[in-house]
Amino acid sequence: MRAAIATGEYHLGGETFINRHIEHLFGGNTVVVCGRFHGDNPYGKSYFVRRDGLSGRDALVAPWWLLRNRLQHGTSRLPFGEAKDALTKFLRDEKVDVILAEFGTQALALAPLANSLGIPIFTYFRGTDASKAIRTERMRAAYRKMMPRLTGVFSVSRFLLDNLERNGIVHPNSNVIPSGVDIRKFAPQDKVPLSFLAVGRFVEKKAPRITLRAFADATRDLPEARLDFIGDGPLLEPTRAIAEDLGVAQKIRFHGAQPHNTVRDRLMSTQFFLQHSVTARDGNTEGLPTAIQEAMACGCITVSTRHAGIPEAIDEGETGFLVDEHDQAGFAAAIAKAIAVQDLSEMSRRARSTAEARFDNHVLLKILEKHILDTLSVAA
Repeated sequence: MRAAIATGEYHLGGETFINRHIEHLFGGNTVVVCGRFHGDNPYGKSYFVRRDGLSGRDALVAPWWLLRNRLQHGTSRLPFGEAKDALTKFLRDEKVDVILAEFGTQALALAPLANSLGIPIFTYFRGTDASKAIRTERMRAAYRKMMPRLTGVFSVSRFLLDNLERNGIVHPNSNVIPSGVDIRKFAPQDKVPLSFLAVGRFVEKKAPRITLRAFADATRDLPEARLDFIGDGPLLEPTRAIAEDLGVAQKIRFHGAQPHNTVRDRLMSTQFFLQHSVTARDGNTEGLPTAIQEAMACGCITVSTRHAGIPEAIDEGETGFLVDEHDQAGFAAAIAKAIAVQDLSEMSRRARSTAEARFDNHVLLKILEKHILDTLSVAA
């Protein structure tokens, strides 16, 4: 079985879930179709760049095709002209048997072509593509037109499938398979007492300022407590300023963006993981954050929010604590409650066991392969 992995950008080191599919799906028998290529091909894959500029002829006919595709398919993302011919040749030359579009927005662009070539196509919804992307009726209509063209749908959380369904976007062959984590690489080490970690972009959806203020409140009488932030983004400097204003700068360390191995090493020895995910004003939500799955695999006690698929991962009071979005006082109370757990090592062990049972990406990859193969065998 030879699969084409369709993704927006290749290669992005932070997209560990997509990279794992590229490297390992069906024994690594994969090629890549991407919107942009960043000059790094660590897996030595054949790849095709969809947005590599329009030829002169395609530029001339572009207005007609963009309008036609918008009217027929609800989107202008589809390849046309010489670009479509080149992608068709790539898929045929590479003898692609199935396409896995890693986001719903990628499936929009490729489903009609896949149908015309007789190549089954599946898509994987991961967060933005099933939340912010469907705020407009135009996109909702495009997704509704797309669904019958898909062979199957996967999602990292039940929340995202439910959100699609609330908007009339459904597929009869839909399955929840989390992205997962390599539990052999992400494993607990001796924990540094009162160590806290928050990982992610400094953006509205991650609410880093709430995280910092709640940590400051919860650890006011614990001078030895330390919170490490890993990530960068537009809210980094405002968050750093809050630490200075609150007089807790000595307890906070801002590391900026770091390689994935650095995040892993920090998680292994961290006692508490903080992630105050919220729905952004533009509707953007999480799916099921990979960072939380990694934290649980490392035996971190997680304090987070009742947001998107997070309650599908955290068993409240057993492996972590959850509060409502934007509840800063509640988040501070939950952090204090986590610190006060009578047997922290036992809760840490439960978090690790849960990750082993639910988020082993080796097992999840086999489940994904089985769903694809079973679907294709029924259709044959």
